[in-house]
Amino acid sequence: MKAIMKVEPGVGNVEVRDIPEPEPGPGQVKLRVRAAGLCGTDLHIYKDEFRSWPPVVLGHEVAGEIVELGEGVQGLKPGMRVTTETYFSYCGKCRYCRAGNVNLCLERRSIGSAVNGGFTSYLITPARNIHELPENVDFRAGALTEPLACVVHAALTTPTVTPGDVAVIAGPGSIGLLTLQVVKAAGATAVMLGTDADEHRLELARDLGADHVVNVQRSDPASLIGDLTEGGLGADVVYECAGAGAAAQQLLTLVRRRGRYVQIGLFGKPIAWDLDQLVYKELTATGSNASTPSSWLRAIELMRTGKVRTAPLITHSFPVTEWEKGFATFEDRAGVKTIFTPAE
Repeated sequence: MKAIMKVEPGVGNVEVRDIPEPEPGPGQVKLRVRAAGLCGTDLHIYKDEFRSWPPVVLGHEVAGEIVELGEGVQGLKPGMRVTTETYFSYCGKCRYCRAGNVNLCLERRSIGSAVNGGFTSYLITPARNIHELPENVDFRAGALTEPLACVVHAALTTPTVTPGDVAVIAGPGSIGLLTLQVVKAAGATAVMLGTDADEHRLELARDLGADHVVNVQRSDPASLIGDLTEGGLGADVVYECAGAGAAAQQLLTLVRRRGRYVQIGLFGKPIAWDLDQLVYKELTATGSNASTPSSWLRAIELMRTGKVRTAPLITHSFPVTEWEKGFATFEDRAGVKTIFTPAE
């Protein structure tokens, strides 16, 4: 079967290779991949900005159907439409694992970076990772469960938003548009920020429920946010979803004193950031690393109830053999979300 692989360390070194079809071991499930989302992390692996263990098949945002069960697996059956959590292994003994924060385990290994992922035809994953897709969620939309779970972890597992808040989201990519929907579901007023290159994404933000959208190259959002907040004090919470230093700095000026700054996007490199503002404004700053099992349950429920829609984010689809075209859509910001499908 054909697979998009990081074949060795260093910048680039990604190619399509033929690899054997895998077989599940005890406690594992074999999935026929139907759709796999391209994530910014995949680009960071391509650029050697995110750790990987090559040779390894990329792709960790996956939906498909169960085709085979390993020894000892119960409660699942072939033909089920499912998605999968990404952690292939973790120690289970450290303070983080014991507290349910397996995302922080120092021995964690994930599909798509340390273990073969979903940019191929078949995937092996632990049975504990499996979640059945709701009837109203197809495979393409279901592949975006993983980024939604990451957003849920950032915004809700660590409580950052409450009903009535004014929330500002910088970066109307897939993560930003999911964050927009999550904070709206939590009862906040949502303001989405973007640039000239994001005009089509800002329109999509409007369609997905943004109360206000601002092109920061055309107008200053400070005036709008001042009008929306009591006494013009500033936003209650801001979310950096673009992985852009300029956006991070601007959000520090837009958040109110004793407000909350949340970092979701990855920069891939150090940035200049006015850390003094955390002192002057007494800000609470939080980050989030991937997802936790509980955030997957909430993500699935948000999709089932229609409070979060993932399908409208999908703008491109390519077979894995055309991976370069798919990666280019991300680099060129030509769309929002790109999906890969198996070549076979």
